[in-house]
Amino acid sequence: MKKKSIVVTRRDFIRGTAGAALGAALLGPQWLRAATTAGGRSVVLIVRDEKVMDAEFNVDRRILAAMLERVLLQATGKEDARAAWLSLLKPTDVIGLVPTPLMNPTHEELIDLVRESLVAAGVPAANIVHAQGRSVDLAPLTALICMPGLKAHWLTGIGTVIKNYILYSGAPRNYHHQDSARLGEIWNLPQVKGKTKLVLVDALRPVCDKGPQFDPRYRWPYGGLIAGFDPVAIDAVGLKIIEAKRAELRGEPWPVSPPAVCVEAADKVYRLGNSDLSRIDIKAFGWKENALV
Repeated sequence: MKKKSIVVTRRDFIRGTAGAALGAALLGPQWLRAATTAGGRSVVLIVRDEKVMDAEFNVDRRILAAMLERVLLQATGKEDARAAWLSLLKPTDVIGLVPTPLMNPTHEELIDLVRESLVAAGVPAANIVHAQGRSVDLAPLTALICMPGLKAHWLTGIGTVIKNYILYSGAPRNYHHQDSARLGEIWNLPQVKGKTKLVLVDALRPVCDKGPQFDPRYRWPYGGLIAGFDPVAIDAVGLKIIEAKRAELRGEPWPVSPPAVCVEAADKVYRLGNSDLSRIDIKAFGWKENALV
């Protein structure tokens, strides 16, 4: 299938974001510059464990907790989870956890473990709130942890990281034109920009075909967490995993449809990170079989 070009323009970007912030947006947010290497490369972490779910897909909290800790230590270079969290945020931050609510919802076990880990790091429980949804007041939130489930999507190609903040736009339907190429714009809205401290993708049981009705044939036990600080790079790696699984199921290339142009646009138009896999370093830990990367 021929790759569809992105027709969203710089003018679209200027219309959708504050003009005064344009220069900073073109340079990239400070947290993203700090998260990339000197050569402008991005790092995506994958931690997997084949025993994190049993045959009935029940989650082993002990194993998942160990996976979460490993992600935090590898992402930050710190020696324990407390130091890792405190290198990303302050105990005085008001932190919004932003899971996926539908189709392939973020596992409650992962949400609970992140909350518990933050409290153990010294963040008051009252400062940790559920922050997914149109009615969320983002003004008092000083930090966000993006926690989507890995899945294909019938409107966006991939419905994981970049799409996870769509309800913050106030008008989700406006972002599904041009195969949803403008989704990256939401990350530059004043109430969102710069608040994301970590992207943590639930890839325990991804979905590789689009819906809108959930089809269990396309959900499989990957047993993973995917994490990092570059939302575009993480979506690019997630897309690679999804399309590799689709090809495995069909026995030939089976690209997502519609094409996930929102990922490239988030890079080329909105400057949120790297979409080019040749500029992304994937660091994988744990279970290696069927990693699809």
